[in-house]
Amino acid sequence: MRQATIERATRETKIALTVDLDGGERAIQTGIGFFDHMLNSFALHGNLGLSVVCQGDLHVDCHHSVEDVGIVLGQAVAQALGDKRGIERFAHSCIPMDEALATCVMDISGRPFLVFDASFPQERVGEFDTCMTGEFFRAFAYQSGITLHLKCPYGTNSHHMIEAMFKAAGRALSKAAAQTGTEIKSAKGVL
Repeated sequence: MRQATIERATRETKIALTVDLDGGERAIQTGIGFFDHMLNSFALHGNLGLSVVCQGDLHVDCHHSVEDVGIVLGQAVAQALGDKRGIERFAHSCIPMDEALATCVMDISGRPFLVFDASFPQERVGEFDTCMTGEFFRAFAYQSGITLHLKCPYGTNSHHMIEAMFKAAGRALSKAAAQTGTEIKSAKGVL
């Protein structure tokens, strides 16, 4: 079973998260409605089982909760992937949502990197600061060991733009993590 559970507690957040790369139930409670919606979309379109409970210092703002969930989700995905034997490794996805279009290209390489290109016309969606989209994906990419290129070149509604990005990233992860063989897809023999 390709799953992992991570618990992390700091002075700013307390998180319990379980991910299953091969599917399952989704139950997400971060205290940030729009972020819960995005994580659900990520898991749904990524064919992931995902359970997240986050208690954060939302009286400050959403920053610590969003970034720390990205950290923990990245760690859990890395653990669930194990030695990455048999995975497809590379994948891409392009998702439209009304006037917005997002693309995601990823390599489960063990070399974390993020290229993030999006400018959101609204600063907030509900209690979610739109600038936290990049922070979430940076934390996720660096903790999971994924090279992640994520772009939303146009859109007029920040909700649509961000949701397209989360869906694209989930879809790409589903494809890249798919078991398609038995060997490690690297000339080095390790990822």
